[in-house]
Amino acid sequence: MKADRIIVVCIVVLAAVYFYATEQLRTLQIGDPLGSKAIPRVLGVALLVAAGLLLLEMRMAAKTDQPAETVSGPEDQRHYLVVGAVVVWTGIYFAAFEWLGYAIATVIYLYALMACFNRGKWKTNALTSALFSFGSYLVFTRLFGTQLATGVLPF
Repeated sequence: MKADRIIVVCIVVLAAVYFYATEQLRTLQIGDPLGSKAIPRVLGVALLVAAGLLLLEMRMAAKTDQPAETVSGPEDQRHYLVVGAVVVWTGIYFAAFEWLGYAIATVIYLYALMACFNRGKWKTNALTSALFSFGSYLVFTRLFGTQLATGVLPF
């Protein structure tokens, strides 16, 4: 339960930073009435909904008198280390995003996370991270008409 609380706090902080970054986007006076902030705002709201659902799940588990998750010792330290490592890795992803571009930065970011959490399935991890990254790039650029950081790639 303690790890869940840490995750909820991290999600809320990430959503706050995300909303702040969304408000820094330029808004054009002509064009799409929703503007360039619509999709990022929806994603920010989705982060908050995910945090709310996790809180709801935690409360429901407490009401059903499920035994509390008692983690102590080295295992407890491992949870903090994993959460901290993901936060640091996400910060590195944000820092490299403009330079590498959306597609490459996202492939590397997802592959590294999947390699840690889905060990031993290298082909699946590589294929999933590449397909998701390039697929979402195409959806955002072609379908929604948004611009994403191109970085070192020519497209």
